[in-house]
Amino acid sequence: MANATDPFTASIIPFEVPEQVRAFAEKGVSQARDNYAKFKDAAETHNVTIEAVFTSASKGMSEYSAKLMEFMKANTTASLDFAQELFGVKSPSEALELWTSHSRKQFEALSGQAKELAELGQKVASQTVEPIKTNASKYYKPAA
Repeated sequence: MANATDPFTASIIPFEVPEQVRAFAEKGVSQARDNYAKFKDAAETHNVTIEAVFTSASKGMSEYSAKLMEFMKANTTASLDFAQELFGVKSPSEALELWTSHSRKQFEALSGQAKELAELGQKVASQTVEPIKTNASKYYKPAA
């Protein structure tokens, strides 16, 4: 049973929220819900974008590593072939000619490999950044 001397009893202190305060509070709650929904959508979109970036980067790094292994195998084979040919030379001039030829071939091969790796690195970087660019274009319009 309610105590008549209790100052917090509703029967003693009637309190009613004014309509303006109630409307203000309802508007605030509505805006908070809308903002939360927008934030949640943006967060989910960004999560998808980050997943796409990591997937693309992982795929690109695998491709880059495979290319490095391919080059390492080719260079090792060329070096072993050179060593085997060097054992068969009969004179110092033949050895120098073989050495010069091998050095020229290796320089050309390494130059081509470096160029190919640079192109592959640019491709990987471009593919990795593409999901970010696509997502950013949804939110930011280019300046005129």
